Amino acid sequence: MLGTTLLILIGLLALAVPVAAGLGMLGLALGAIYSKLPLSLAMGEISWATSNNFLLVAIPFFVLLGEILLRSGIAERMYNSLVLWVPWLPGGLMHTNIATCAMFAATSGSSVATAATIGTVALGEIRKHGYYEPLFLGTIAAGGTLGILIPPSINMIVYGVLTDSSIPKLYLAGFIPGIVLASLFSLTVLIFCIVRPKWGGKRTPASCGQRVRALPDLIPPLVIFIAVLGSIYLGWATATESAALGVIAALGIAACRRALSVKMLLHAFEGTMRTTAMIMAILIAAHCLNFVMGLIGLLAKVNDLVMGLRLTPTQLLFAVIVFYVILGMVMETLSMMVATVPIIAPIMFKAGYDPIWFGVLIVILMETAMITPPVGINLYVVQGLRERGRINDVIIGASPFVLTMFAMLAIISIWPNIALWLPKMAAN
Repeated sequence: MLGTTLLILIGLLALAVPVAAGLGMLGLALGAIYSKLPLSLAMGEISWATSNNFLLVAIPFFVLLGEILLRSGIAERMYNSLVLWVPWLPGGLMHTNIATCAMFAATSGSSVATAATIGTVALGEIRKHGYYEPLFLGTIAAGGTLGILIPPSINMIVYGVLTDSSIPKLYLAGFIPGIVLASLFSLTVLIFCIVRPKWGGKRTPASCGQRVRALPDLIPPLVIFIAVLGSIYLGWATATESAALGVIAALGIAACRRALSVKMLLHAFEGTMRTTAMIMAILIAAHCLNFVMGLIGLLAKVNDLVMGLRLTPTQLLFAVIVFYVILGMVMETLSMMVATVPIIAPIMFKAGYDPIWFGVLIVILMETAMITPPVGINLYVVQGLRERGRINDVIIGASPFVLTMFAMLAIISIWPNIALWLPKMAAN
């Protein structure tokens, strides 16, 4: 049964069938082969129950928030402001890329949106300042992945829905690891630019006056961050309501900057509908697949297979990490998460791992998959924005940051309180 499932899935991926359609077709095929009941009749009810979850309403809000920040020019101003504050470090604007990605991640919730937004603003600086192009591209691709780790995060919402975990606790758990990972990315750039000074490009000098005058452009993301997370932890709003507050704050800032127009809103709404439709199609198809796998006994067989191996908790953790690293090379991250977390998470919880900590681990593994060829989505986003050269440049530039993410996985595995300290403090 497991072999048949894998063969059908690999065949669908090889035929380049869209992910949502592939997961749905796999569920229908398994139901037809292994069930005597017409499981397809339940698909409508499952689709409705999945899309009717109140928490998922936060997804289009966060996508819209990122679209407004991009199309109103707020993100570009934020980048230009940070350019003046970070040029003294070896690597100059590459640190700006990472810092801006981290700040944008604190308002967006999407890695693709983060990479696309910062890439749109930053790519014109490569030749102007003489940077080593692959590493510069790598900082955008890797920095963009912070969009799903630093709260708010769409993937954490999905994980919370799949495992019935607290979204506010997941947000708190992702904050410190997100800052640590961003710092490790900058450290990676620093090491390369110390070893190879020419890769760091020309310094962009800035006076104290210029830096002070640029500070107001850093206020909008801070206001939105406080509006979103502050409203949650003060008990004023749920995760979904806080996302709506973030959109209202972004619209207010765009209006104050005189960047709010009907044309801008129409483009933002169109982008939001496209992205939300893709995410919801994947979620619905994956829930239908999980329903079929549960009824035909596949989930129980996988659980029995893993338990039969008699792995220690540490061995099990290592096996899960290897599994996701390999799967991340051939599968899109959100669909991979939705298809596998309902199977893997109960096994990890039974082995004694904390659901909130495991959520952070899963998100970092999803980040790794986003810059791992051949299916790393952020690699294609950056190459698409670049519109020249070969994607090999982006892959080479992102490779050191994959190793940095492995280091981060080791850090939170050895010191789990890096992720759990803030949720514990909030609980007290």
